[in-house]
Amino acid sequence: MEPVRSYTTSSAEETIELGRQLARGLPKRAVVLLSGNLGAGKTTLAKGIVSELTGSPPDDIVSPTFTLIHEYEPGPAGTRVYHIDLYRLERTEQISTLGLDEIFDQNAVVLIEWGERFLETMPQPRIEICLKTPASNPDQRHVTIAP
Repeated sequence: MEPVRSYTTSSAEETIELGRQLARGLPKRAVVLLSGNLGAGKTTLAKGIVSELTGSPPDDIVSPTFTLIHEYEPGPAGTRVYHIDLYRLERTEQISTLGLDEIFDQNAVVLIEWGERFLETMPQPRIEICLKTPASNPDQRHVTIAP
């Protein structure tokens, strides 16, 4: 098993760049849980991952908080990406209405914000990325990746 990796970023731009770097190491089929408090940088990190894999500009990548799922067509890297936000869901039963099983079966990178709230519905293997913002520096992000 790979060891846990840790990174620190000091700006949104650095967090996006970290997402780009992480994307280069992802397999073409992966489930990635992005966890952290509100404002921790989950969507910012996702911007870098999606941008690297699809060629979409980071400014075009937004949180799917209200639509729940954004699908990004394959870009130069040939990887389809689903960006999912489960923040607004409260019960496990609500997950079954999203069709996640079909998404998990595809050759795609699936980024899931707030997936830790519904771990029992998340497939294995998966990559878990936790983002934390220290109270002493709100621009800084501590990012921990567990394979």
